[in-house]
Amino acid sequence: MAGRFRGLFKVFRGKKGPGAAPAQQPEELEQFQPQQDDAALDRTQEQDHAHGHFQRRTAQMFRKFIRIRRGKTSTTATEGTAEPDSGLTELQAEPGVSTDSPECSEDSDSPMNDHTAKTLMDVAGTEDMAITNTDTGETQGIANPDTTPTPTGIHAPELDFFEESAVSPQQQVPAMVRNIHQRLGFHVTVDARLPINLLRLAEEHPADVVLTLLRCAPSCDRAATMMWRLIGLSASTLEKVLPTLLCVMEDWPLHSMSTSDGDDTPVLALAATLALWVIVQVPRCHEAMNLYSSRIFVALLSHVVITTQQTPEEVDHFWRACREEHGLPTNPNRFAVQAMKALLCQLRCDNEVVAVERKRGWDTLLCADTQHYAVGLLAREMRQVLMPLCSRITLHLLRLLSREEPRWDLPFLAFLVEVLECLDLRECGDSVLEMMSRYLLSECRQRCRLALRGLVVLSKDPAMARRMGSLSQRLVELLDDADGEVVRMSLSVFMNVLENKDILVSSTTAPKLAEALLPLFANDNSHVQLLSIHLFSKVMELVVEEGKKPLKTIVNQSLYPLLIYGDDENWRVAKASRETLICAAKFLKRTDLEQLLKKDQRLKFAECLLAVDRSRAAELLLQALPFVGSPQESLREAAARFMATARVLLRGQKEELQVLSEALQALRRDDSPSQTNIVVQEIFNKRAAELRSSAGSEPESL
Repeated sequence: MAGRFRGLFKVFRGKKGPGAAPAQQPEELEQFQPQQDDAALDRTQEQDHAHGHFQRRTAQMFRKFIRIRRGKTSTTATEGTAEPDSGLTELQAEPGVSTDSPECSEDSDSPMNDHTAKTLMDVAGTEDMAITNTDTGETQGIANPDTTPTPTGIHAPELDFFEESAVSPQQQVPAMVRNIHQRLGFHVTVDARLPINLLRLAEEHPADVVLTLLRCAPSCDRAATMMWRLIGLSASTLEKVLPTLLCVMEDWPLHSMSTSDGDDTPVLALAATLALWVIVQVPRCHEAMNLYSSRIFVALLSHVVITTQQTPEEVDHFWRACREEHGLPTNPNRFAVQAMKALLCQLRCDNEVVAVERKRGWDTLLCADTQHYAVGLLAREMRQVLMPLCSRITLHLLRLLSREEPRWDLPFLAFLVEVLECLDLRECGDSVLEMMSRYLLSECRQRCRLALRGLVVLSKDPAMARRMGSLSQRLVELLDDADGEVVRMSLSVFMNVLENKDILVSSTTAPKLAEALLPLFANDNSHVQLLSIHLFSKVMELVVEEGKKPLKTIVNQSLYPLLIYGDDENWRVAKASRETLICAAKFLKRTDLEQLLKKDQRLKFAECLLAVDRSRAAELLLQALPFVGSPQESLREAAARFMATARVLLRGQKEELQVLSEALQALRRDDSPSQTNIVVQEIFNKRAAELRSSAGSEPESL
């Protein structure tokens, strides 16, 4: 017991003179006692007064400590095992240091001896992590984690070491934080116990410590930097501090929350980002950072996006001060990008950071018009190695996007869409579907495209597909969009939904969808062609009974285009057209036509179909006319054969001359006409001459 008190007296004992000081004392104070000349070493009266006040305050703390220890002596003796000294914070022994050594045994009852406290201050005060200034091209330095000592664990302290006063201990926390900050800023000897007190305060009152430190040193001066790094060195302390720090970062641009002393001065979110930047570079803060990595990433991403698009005046003034003090980049968004890179490197994503750099993703992220592309690229790189983290990030982004008036949402939506395939939709599927449905109605083309991408993924899930019925009208409208990618994704959503056997097409949706699909059979994109033809077949197959009658008219209009596309040079399109044509014959209950198609007698199919409805010959010829000018020779020949067959049925009809004239013009524009085309042209020329002669007009040169 005597040994324990001797260890404590070493802490609180005042100086007796140069000869009485311990041999190691000058080394312990070297970190805080910069070399000065003799004149600078002479203390002023104000410094002596401050030092005397500190000694009196320390004596009061010690007397209170003695009273508490006396009350616990019997309990400690009974248990047989000494409890950690409740006035200080205990650190576990570092690897390779024996607890039986003389250095440890003398102060074995104190939670943290002077040497450990000094080590913490040494690490916190090391000036080896320079902030990169991208304007000058300087490189940031990170301390070597293998050589930097760090505490491995901290026990919660029990002793209330606040001064006895009418003010409650908790209300004194902000004052003590300011006091520690002030002492660390002095160029005089500093008590090595300050880091212990700071860690204890941060563990017991994290909100007060964080907000007070951000208020008294928003631009993170040297003393504040040392304090943030001290916090970063203790995993347990950092875990308690990070939530408050993140709350400040997420409340852009100002966070207002009262500390225990009633101070509610707003705190800039960017000041918290600056503090986090300092903490992130502490070599061994991985565990705590991993715990809150998703929230940290989202907060940093928000700062990048927001500061790129809009920087309030107060933030701009604040950042100017930070630049002058630390030599930071010109714009705060570049600094936020650097902090994000540092976080990813802490999460062992160095390769991903380099990959994004190689694709110029970081530069793209700093441009408001291209941010969503850069965020999508970053998400694709991250999901390869950090899928669990991406899932947690997505949940945070969903909360941001679910606001009634989301701000700067396009980059967040881009990240969400990129990682959607890897999410557990049982956990967040409803929220994602609601989000995508809302953005599908957006007038912004980029948001609509991203929403469609998300719906393509969601529609593959049967549970999600069954809930997409309300989107059919909007999806049908998008089939008429000029953007081929929008059309393709809309078709994909329909196809994925209808792959579920228990989903039918309503009587109102079927005719609208089928009518929108007919023009897409001729789309230049073969993928869109295939999807539209396959989807048309699905509509005929899955339409409800009461919807079949209004659908018959549109199915009849599809027969001749499908017949001609059966000769498409793309064998997939040709196969899909022939199969869908057979489905159409079944839908119309034309067994005769179905048998002809199965025997591949498609020319007889055309003759048989025209024979049934001669009055529609002109209409069907006009329908086939666009194929005469097709770039594919196989389609031109198929159209010519069909028109030659239909011409016979047009004899005597007033529409015949007009149709034949248009057909001849199309056929003669063919640079390399086939033999079939030449024969058809001769037939059409002869018939056109007859028609003009009977009408009393001279043959027109075609």
